[in-house]
Amino acid sequence: MKNFIIEEKDNVVHLKIARGEKYNALNPEMLEEFTSALEDIKKSSAQIVLLSGQGDGFCAGGDLSMMKEVADRGKYEAVMENIEYIVKSFYTMPKIVISALHGPVVGLGLSIALSSDYVMAEQGCKLSMNFIGIALAPDGGGHFWLQERLGTHQAKHFAWKGEEMSAQQAFDNKLIDKVVDDSVHLEAERLAVKWSHSPLKSMIATKEIYHKYGLEKLETYLAKEREVQWNLRQTADHLEGVQAFFEKRKPQFQGK
Repeated sequence: MKNFIIEEKDNVVHLKIARGEKYNALNPEMLEEFTSALEDIKKSSAQIVLLSGQGDGFCAGGDLSMMKEVADRGKYEAVMENIEYIVKSFYTMPKIVISALHGPVVGLGLSIALSSDYVMAEQGCKLSMNFIGIALAPDGGGHFWLQERLGTHQAKHFAWKGEEMSAQQAFDNKLIDKVVDDSVHLEAERLAVKWSHSPLKSMIATKEIYHKYGLEKLETYLAKEREVQWNLRQTADHLEGVQAFFEKRKPQFQGK
């Protein structure tokens, strides 16, 4: 695989997003690869998955160059299908999924991280659901994950503000499960080893009980996000947001 590294060690599958030179920003090609990687991981007998990112950040979200590529409705639907497959796979997979976060974790990158069962982050990590910066709404189940962890009211405000949370702020608000002072990759590996010697079938059974009854709600949110995101992509504010990003200026939104 070009943009992902899969390594299996004992009872743990390590899945690393490997486009570090671009902060692991996701484009259509990578989303296709991501789904293929998950298809392979599902076949593994390993009971733990450790998701991380190469380079200076976990994932900067969707690559903005993708905006032009998904202007076609057919390509847009294909991209959204892959995104939905990724987050639903982590949510329903009969394995324990750990996300190890460092550097920037933005937008779709945060949605994917939150689809795991346990989220830990380095002290210097910055988390944001900043879709609103380009006049879009969260996707990848972002509404579902934020509501699960923050509650509806705080989730709404976090999405509206588009502001960064430090790792400590994210932990204090229960958005993530642990902050680590040293390497998050080493700490996540230690946790994976510890859980490898735990009654994992019992842990996975608890996950399956909860998530079986959450799946219908997640699928409802994903379908609505897909519809809303397409409509928002046609707005003047979205076009202004994307143009302002490339021109490195503050966007002038008009609510249109």
